[in-house]
Amino acid sequence: MKLNRLIGIISILLQKDKTTISELAEKFEVSYRTVIRDIEAINMAGIPIASERGKGGGVYIMSSYKIDRTVLSSEEMQFILTGLQSLDSVSGTNRYKQLMDKLSADSVSIIKSDDTVIIDLAGWDKTGLSKKIEMIKAAMENNETISFRYCAPNGSTEREIEPYHLIFQWSGWYVWGYCLLREDYRMFRLSRLNDLKNTNRKREKRQVPEYVSDKFYHSPDEIKATVKFHNSVKWRLADDYENIDMNINEHGDITLNLTWSDTESFYRYIASFEDKAEIIAPEEYRKEFKSIIKKMYDKY
Repeated sequence: MKLNRLIGIISILLQKDKTTISELAEKFEVSYRTVIRDIEAINMAGIPIASERGKGGGVYIMSSYKIDRTVLSSEEMQFILTGLQSLDSVSGTNRYKQLMDKLSADSVSIIKSDDTVIIDLAGWDKTGLSKKIEMIKAAMENNETISFRYCAPNGSTEREIEPYHLIFQWSGWYVWGYCLLREDYRMFRLSRLNDLKNTNRKREKRQVPEYVSDKFYHSPDEIKATVKFHNSVKWRLADDYENIDMNINEHGDITLNLTWSDTESFYRYIASFEDKAEIIAPEEYRKEFKSIIKKMYDKY
């Protein structure tokens, strides 16, 4: 990817006083002319790179450009390594590790990852996920739209969106972009995307708003309910609601006031606790859930 390569070239030039275009071409496995175009792009971005011909020549960042060459501390570089390794867990390749190897100039000692922190962002179906991510990344790089069939609680719909961000949030992967059907920005979970295709149609030129992460976002149709949980599932509640106040009675049972996007997904969540959860209020949800359980009982 061009962006990765540009970052790599800048990093090397920050670490070394001088290098050659041939060395950069070999390190990044591209042509001599490609590196020249990359150097021009970096110059246009405001980082002045000069060149010297002949023996001992090469390219370098001009000394008049005031920049701290100790841009990243060892600890910060360690964080980058860990993050890039976590992306390898999704792609199923070593491309990001290879990128970090390319960022390391021979004359500079960069702390290698000691694997004390491992982040695995891949789901069980690593192959399917990585294909979707690569396809969406390609569409974003080419400023093109993607189309897919999206499975949601209220049924499936055909969508075409202008993708702008790939997001790992709420223990899952999402794509965020402008939905042509809804004429607004939406987020879609990758696991619910079927028949994903690159349309080869260009995105419209828009004033794209900044994506804001809101972990506690709820839909306009959100519901509120009070649920009592058995103390044996406290570990799971701690995972699901890290900072929520838990009302614990003398028997150790836990009562929570929950806000949910819709009743269907709320009932599925409660059912996942089997007999360890009980809807206390409101009464209408309690009765409706009881009816669902009875239908299941009658079926079996």
